[in-house]
Amino acid sequence: MLKNKSYFTMLSLLLMVSLFLVACGGNNAAPQTETNENTADQPTGEPQFGGNLILGTSGEPVIFNELYSTDTASGDITDLVFVGLTGTNENLEVIPVVAKDLAEISEDGLEWTFHMHEGVLFHDGVEVTAEDVAFTYSIFKHEDYTGPRAGSFTALEKVEAIDTYTVKFTLNEADARFGTLTGYGILPKHLLEHVPVADLEEYREFNIDKPIGAGPFKFVSWTTGQNLVLEANEEYFEGRPYLDNVTFRFASDSNALVLLLETGDIHHMIVPTTELATVEYYDHVNLHSTLALRYDYIGWNLARPLFEDKKVRQALTHAIDRQEIAETIMEGNATVAHAPVSPLSWAYNDNVAKFDYDPEKAKQLLAEAGWEPGSDGILQKDGERFSFTILSNSGNVVRRDIGIIAQQYLAQVGIEVKAEQMEWGAFLDKINAPNFDFDAVVMAWGLALDPDPSAIWHSKEIENGLNRSAYRNDRVDEIADLNTKIIDQTERAALLAEAWEILAEEQPYTYLFYPQQFVALSKQVQGFTHHPRIDMYKVNEWWLNQ
Repeated sequence: MLKNKSYFTMLSLLLMVSLFLVACGGNNAAPQTETNENTADQPTGEPQFGGNLILGTSGEPVIFNELYSTDTASGDITDLVFVGLTGTNENLEVIPVVAKDLAEISEDGLEWTFHMHEGVLFHDGVEVTAEDVAFTYSIFKHEDYTGPRAGSFTALEKVEAIDTYTVKFTLNEADARFGTLTGYGILPKHLLEHVPVADLEEYREFNIDKPIGAGPFKFVSWTTGQNLVLEANEEYFEGRPYLDNVTFRFASDSNALVLLLETGDIHHMIVPTTELATVEYYDHVNLHSTLALRYDYIGWNLARPLFEDKKVRQALTHAIDRQEIAETIMEGNATVAHAPVSPLSWAYNDNVAKFDYDPEKAKQLLAEAGWEPGSDGILQKDGERFSFTILSNSGNVVRRDIGIIAQQYLAQVGIEVKAEQMEWGAFLDKINAPNFDFDAVVMAWGLALDPDPSAIWHSKEIENGLNRSAYRNDRVDEIADLNTKIIDQTERAALLAEAWEILAEEQPYTYLFYPQQFVALSKQVQGFTHHPRIDMYKVNEWWLNQ
């Protein structure tokens, strides 16, 4: 098979990379990448080895295996413990990591061959080989795979080790996003091949107690509710990290984190806009900001009869003043969203239906859907009151406040809402497959860098995927099936634009806003690069000025 650089170049330009779509634990201008609004000082002095970096967070991880995780808290850990063939840089470009270069792609686009670095070691000292890569990706294709990402690999026919350091992926059809799917953390075959794939998701010995990757940091310990400790991988193939240890310190909420930041007990935290005014006054802290590759939303469970009618969902969005939320809760650090695609994406489309704040229009749509005020002022239909719960994860004050303000807005059109919060792990268990036990949820999607809508919006992802709103639309399914087969980016963007228009019109979510992300760092921390998508980006290049 001939190396075809031009084909690859075209694809790599098209793809703009994808790592993984995860629920953010803890976002109508033309498409563009905003530059960092970075108030940090420039790095001082030469990098120093040593020290324990303490990262503050209110979200605890769930599982240390990217094939199964769906939350950012878990992803923050696995990003440091595991390493993939490829990664992405802060400009949202695919870059080789364990692969020595980007893929050699056959002229028909069906064979992707990677040559790997030699001498990359898992944390137990065993070398990473093509067999490990083939083992990892074969799990996605296994009939017993229980994770949410099988749908991303429908075009993958097989993956095989050609020799010790060469791995080849064979597709059954061209897949424009495939290069963005080659960054999953490589799993050690020698430790996991004896575990039936059907049991792998529940294999605690590896997934929670002792994850073994080949990343820059090794897992040391996790004390629930307190901290998680990593240590430098002395044998990391790109060089030993400057830091000796990285400790994730868990706190109940952002208020507690701000206190820890103030006293110097943590070096880093993602700052919600509600805490910006406080953090800005800390002399020992630098603030960094960038537009996040994400959007925040209220998701409606369409499997519940309350939300079946499109007019009802449109009314719900009309009833909530999202601009007010952007200006108050987000303190102006967000732009109202109307569709599930980021302005950072080449597939962004602003020409979609917009349901601006209009409570009278909301009342009209609800009346057209058959909802009329009852004796207590709450809307009723066929003897049922329009009453439901908006759920979010505890510790996230922004989502708490959004739930409360949505409760107040919806009350004005005759809808009774209860805003509740739950602990992160229990929350995910409740809203994800197979339970889907919720009415409405305040969440965010950290978006994959490739804009393929399949993972969230294809109906095949309802039963065991990420389509937790149980959304079904034949045309969106068709677009999801077709778009990855289109190599020309302009043509593909035009097709995806139609999907965004449908999803904006049908309002399975009330798309809230695209947020700025703010990171507070102790001035001791040097070497930080703010990535629009990855919270803990290249921590192995950070160092402490001690």
